[in-house]
Amino acid sequence: MANKEDVKKYLAYWFQLGKRVVVGNGVASLLPQPVYRGDRYSQEFEECWQKIISPESGDCYLEGTHETIAELLTSAWEMSPCSRCNMPIPMRNVGMPAETCPCNNLPGWPNTDLPAPRSSIDNQARLMGIRDRLLNNLSTKSK
Repeated sequence: MANKEDVKKYLAYWFQLGKRVVVGNGVASLLPQPVYRGDRYSQEFEECWQKIISPESGDCYLEGTHETIAELLTSAWEMSPCSRCNMPIPMRNVGMPAETCPCNNLPGWPNTDLPAPRSSIDNQARLMGIRDRLLNNLSTKSK
């Protein structure tokens, strides 16, 4: 089942490639920048998310897809990696998969020469892990 965090991560990855969310049955489109601030979603992303899940916004969907965000938040869908580009895409739990991956109309994608979209990074945790490994290496070498 695609939970709220899975759908947010799905949108965050595609926002990094410039895909927009169409809001209000095509009235407007949203592309928050930046997507992350440090180890969290940015305020711009969170404001965009609130608009997307608001009932007043009407049907919202990622450009190049047919499934609404509201549909993706039901138990009928889960997120899986695209077999072509490894980006997250919605897959039905039962029945036919989504019609297309959002990568289908991105020229030159996948591009392994560019860094792939990513999740947020907790710099403190990462630096502490490096520090701990260095301290561990120092203590094993001194024995």
